[in-house]
Amino acid sequence: MQLVSYLFFRNQAAEAFEFYRQCLDGRIVMKVTIGDMPDGDKAAPQTRDLIAHVRLAVGDAVLMGSDWCTPTGEPYPGMHGSAVSLSVAGPQEAERLFARLAEGGQVTMPIGETSWAHRFGMLVDRYGVHWMVNAEKGG
Repeated sequence: MQLVSYLFFRNQAAEAFEFYRQCLDGRIVMKVTIGDMPDGDKAAPQTRDLIAHVRLAVGDAVLMGSDWCTPTGEPYPGMHGSAVSLSVAGPQEAERLFARLAEGGQVTMPIGETSWAHRFGMLVDRYGVHWMVNAEKGG
């Protein structure tokens, strides 16, 4: 079984996933716009370039997302409340990724040592996504 985080954006999924691709040194393996979907030509013109589905591969991990609106441009009700927990191999990698993801965002818990991790920190990135960066201690 594989658990995958799925993020919802309001008209920023393409920009956000390009940012994540760069930060995490991943690759976008699928990107479908609302206009690419069946009957996409019937979607409201202002929504056709929005993301219906995007998939980012980072090593063996996957992150997916979309712009959380219907083809008419109305937001889907109740789409909110997620965080991505990023586990990395060591403190230096945790600090590097934390700093990159925090660019233009807000740190909610500065990265530092905890009882369970060499480094752990939390932030909200420039797109409003909550991240937890964790470099666990052995055991």
